[in-house]
Amino acid sequence: MAYPPKLLGDGESIAFEMRPHWRSLIIPALVLIATVAGAAFLLSTFDGSNIFANTISAVTWIAALVLIVGWAVRPFLNWFTTDYVFTNRRIIVRTGLIRRIGRDMPLSRVNNVTFDKTLTERILNCGTLSVQSAAEQGSLIIASVPDVEKIQREVYRLYEEDDQRRRSGGPGVPGDGS
Repeated sequence: MAYPPKLLGDGESIAFEMRPHWRSLIIPALVLIATVAGAAFLLSTFDGSNIFANTISAVTWIAALVLIVGWAVRPFLNWFTTDYVFTNRRIIVRTGLIRRIGRDMPLSRVNNVTFDKTLTERILNCGTLSVQSAAEQGSLIIASVPDVEKIQREVYRLYEEDDQRRRSGGPGVPGDGS
């Protein structure tokens, strides 16, 4: 899961990184269990002694495979290949296995950080983080963030540290000679 250090700028360090909350895997897990149970029941019921039973078995295998790949494996791969990285200079979101999509937001552009939690998310201690920016692309919406209230506070802390670094002309600031 570690974000490659070679992709960080000079003087940039990772404050913390995470994946989406595990609640993203609840529905895929339930689909997997139900599909395996349903397929096992159908395959054991139709023993393959006639053409009808063979057809039901073939359709069961195909349907189970499609359900497992589409509703269990794909969401797990999406979860596994999604990274939320917070550095001392920017917020990085990377998603995708085959087609990789990335979005970065410099902390210097952050105007406001808010979170939203539904009742279920309050119980599971996660939520959606919304980072508003002064840039043209507007907001960065990060869904299913674990411990979202703590992350909101940490983003503000990182913003303040970055702002102080920029004001003092610290390393990596244009015109600092490094």
